[in-house]
Amino acid sequence: MSKQDIKDKEIEKDMQDQGVENETIENQVELTEIEILQNELDASKVEVKKEQDNFLRLFAEFENYKKRTSKERIELFSTANKELMMVLLPILDDFERGIQEIEKSGDKALLEGVQLIQNKLKNTLNQKGLKQMEVKKGDVFDAEIHEAISQIPATSKKLKGKIIDTVEKGYKLGETIIRFPKVVLGN
Repeated sequence: MSKQDIKDKEIEKDMQDQGVENETIENQVELTEIEILQNELDASKVEVKKEQDNFLRLFAEFENYKKRTSKERIELFSTANKELMMVLLPILDDFERGIQEIEKSGDKALLEGVQLIQNKLKNTLNQKGLKQMEVKKGDVFDAEIHEAISQIPATSKKLKGKIIDTVEKGYKLGETIIRFPKVVLGN
């Protein structure tokens, strides 16, 4: 082998070594670019997850708002007539007292006419959500739904602390008590 051949082989070997080095460097560059892209992808995934969470929270909050306002609107409609109903309650009481007096007089035609008018008024008010509260003699007194105006001696031990009589009827408008029943308790 001549000197030239040896030099050529050395040059060829150097070139191969440089090629391997270049290839290694290119591979390392590609790996760092892949790592950078992977990090960006991971960051993007985290950001998307965060935005999805924010969206779900906002959506849930909006749904709660819709339910709350719908409930408030229904409640407003059911109690919108409260003032009018409060004004009409004494008229219902007057009808009942009038009917009791007419029954005493024995005039059946007059009694029938007044009862028809009373029933018509009651039915109209019932359609608008007014309900009479049922209170019976012997019911347990509940300060949340009854108003005690007097106490009298009970006729039996069974009636002590219980309702003896109802002086004034109570009414609800929807689920709201607009007039508490006034009762007499046994002592």
